[in-house]
Amino acid sequence: MKQRGYLSYLLRLWETSDGDQEVWRASVERPGTGERQSFADVEALFEFLQREMKGYGVGSKEYGVGGRVRHS
Repeated sequence: MKQRGYLSYLLRLWETSDGDQEVWRASVERPGTGERQSFADVEALFEFLQREMKGYGVGSKEYGVGGRVRHS
């Protein structure tokens, strides 16, 4: 049976003003490592998640089950 990929993040979203415009900001944090990445808008967040699923997440050698970094 093929093992499926799994990624896990703590997601934070908040609304703030950028001059006279309201915008959404975001950050993700990896459980266990505490590594955090922030995003100026939700589009950047979505792009990050897509890259993670394609390159660093599902089917990747870098991440194992639970999104933990594998050390060889």
